[in-house]
Amino acid sequence: MTRRVLVARLDSLGDVLLAGPAVRAITAGRHGQPAQVWMLCGPQGAPAAALLPGVERVLTWASPWITDPAPAVTEEHLAALQGMVRECAPDEAVILTSFHQSALPLALLLRHAGVPRITGASVDYAGSLLDVRLRPGEDFPEDQPEAERALAIASAAGYALPAGDDGRLAVIPTADATALTGPSPFVAVHPGAAVPARTWPAEHYRRAVRLLADAGIRTVVTGGPGEAGLTALVAADRATDLGGRCTLPELAAVLERASVVITGNTGPAHLAAAVRTPVVSLFSPVVPAIRWAPYKIPVELLGDQQAPCRNTRARVCPVPGHPCLNEVTPADVVRATLALLRRDGEGAA
Repeated sequence: MTRRVLVARLDSLGDVLLAGPAVRAITAGRHGQPAQVWMLCGPQGAPAAALLPGVERVLTWASPWITDPAPAVTEEHLAALQGMVRECAPDEAVILTSFHQSALPLALLLRHAGVPRITGASVDYAGSLLDVRLRPGEDFPEDQPEAERALAIASAAGYALPAGDDGRLAVIPTADATALTGPSPFVAVHPGAAVPARTWPAEHYRRAVRLLADAGIRTVVTGGPGEAGLTALVAADRATDLGGRCTLPELAAVLERASVVITGNTGPAHLAAAVRTPVVSLFSPVVPAIRWAPYKIPVELLGDQQAPCRNTRARVCPVPGHPCLNEVTPADVVRATLALLRRDGEGAA
């Protein structure tokens, strides 16, 4: 009989994409019996969960301890989660978290909803909330890629990647994006980021696009619905502007066709990794690159990883002038792009 497993990852798009290998491990099942995975995500991450191979259904709930801005803790809000969990009726739950998050609030709610077996990582005593508890720093190292942390939690629950699965990020096959991008080859530039501390200046992106165009390299600029002004500024008259024009599956298709993606440490960097496209990563060290850099693809990592903002998890840069990224020049980005193009054997358009 197929087991149903509720896999929870309650935060952002990129975090959900990094959970993909763990989801595939759980879907493969154990003892020769595959599992059916339902995924519980926050509003930001839910669209990414719909792209993961092996996810049967996506449940969306805004967690009061992770979502920003946080919803109020009301009976109605908690009842909504209870109703979804009872509809799912999972045989077990696997809670995926980062080092700074606790699995215990969700474990309490899942236990109250009747989930009989729950696995998660917790530095705190879990009592009856977790049936399988991993102790970060003891059962696995914290300084490892997020995808491998998630796999370690899945492994503790009894799940492993099947033979032949290389553990890289992946999404379901994408559609043809030629109508959006025009002909290949091209470089994709995604200038937006969820928080200011991870943002390279728009004028720097604009100048990089101009330098790439001067070098004969065509660029496509992407951005979400609220970023059309930003992408128009960056693209100007030198690039194809797709700001606000792509759904998430369409964005995946655009990034898959690109020779290189230029972006910050934000969700589309992980989407590029999932479609196996090299990334020039303008990586702000507010979070550790060893955990959140694009996973298992060629990467040119730019930005001062030893800057004073290192590991602060700041949303707004605490250092005047934002030097960790602002001191990276457009010429630096072009050099990194050319290095990846040479490494991949691509020619300029």
